Amino acid sequence: MAKKVLIVDDSFVMRTLIKDIVSADPDLEVVGTAANGKLALEAAKQHSPDVILLDIEMPEMDGLECLKRLRLVSKAKVIIVSSVAQTGSPQALQARRDGAADVIAKPSGAMSLDLADKKGHDIVKAVRLAVGLR
Repeated sequence: MAKKVLIVDDSFVMRTLIKDIVSADPDLEVVGTAANGKLALEAAKQHSPDVILLDIEMPEMDGLECLKRLRLVSKAKVIIVSSVAQTGSPQALQARRDGAADVIAKPSGAMSLDLADKKGHDIVKAVRLAVGLR
């Protein structure tokens, strides 16, 4: 049975790119997407994902606030995929403190159209590791 993944990013383009990256792995199934943290909380309740790929900078509710609230409604592992989550950044450190399983920086800012080429393998590897797949 495939592990369920929820993708949360305010950019439709980024949601589509990440969905394509994750969907290429036969052990992973994208069960939903959300455009902000508020919608992510509802989607997490509805879809019961195993993993949530979460952006930080979003309207309505940002990813760090969403991460804190997700612990109340979901047992899913959360992996941050964000342009502001560079290694050692305050946002990356906060996400780790708040329970993120991993933090992956988008390579070229908020609209990283090169995400699949530069970080696709890292994203799939982090998801597989978070759910116990080798």
